[in-house]
Amino acid sequence: MTLTLTPAERAARDLAALDDTEFGARLLASSPVHEGRDHALLRAWAAAAADFGRSLPPAPPLAARVVERDGGLALGMLARYRSRPATVELYTDAIAAAEDLVDRLGWRALYPESSVRAAALAHEAAHEQLHHGAGKAGLKRALGHVVLSLGGRRVYGHVAGADEIAAHARAAREAGLGRSPLLLAEALAATAAPPPGPATEQPRDRRGRRRK
Repeated sequence: MTLTLTPAERAARDLAALDDTEFGARLLASSPVHEGRDHALLRAWAAAAADFGRSLPPAPPLAARVVERDGGLALGMLARYRSRPATVELYTDAIAAAEDLVDRLGWRALYPESSVRAAALAHEAAHEQLHHGAGKAGLKRALGHVVLSLGGRRVYGHVAGADEIAAHARAAREAGLGRSPLLLAEALAATAAPPPGPATEQPRDRRGRRRK
């Protein structure tokens, strides 16, 4: 059966024409600290972060407790890590919506059945690797963002968002995905966003102020 896609779904499907490095660069560009930075530099950092994430060794089992709940669509996320106590929240409504979107867009070859949940868990496990031990320092070296150089010594700086790209790349490898979860995340955001226009705006008074 051929599905009839909405305009938003057709636009989301067209996102697959972009490469995963572009989605990584977009993620970096969304951070205010990268405002004004050359897009080519952001793409280079995104590619380096993804390569580092794919090179990470198999992650140990998650130390955090896993809890399933609703509310992810409203938050715009599939999962969230909370440190106190160490808990991974899996948002079942967002995961189900992502799986449904994969079917509607014909992306099942890219995101196998039930892989969204597996990728979300692998993503959080990758963050544990990146936040402790050699993973954090290794990512900085891989990015090559030198903030201080004294003699033969270099100090590498933090690149905001690079750990997210690395974790997504690690999750894609772990869950057997054909594309980065960043593509699916952007497609899900594009189809879940409310339509623009006056209907989405609050009423205004005669002076143009929003009415409370």
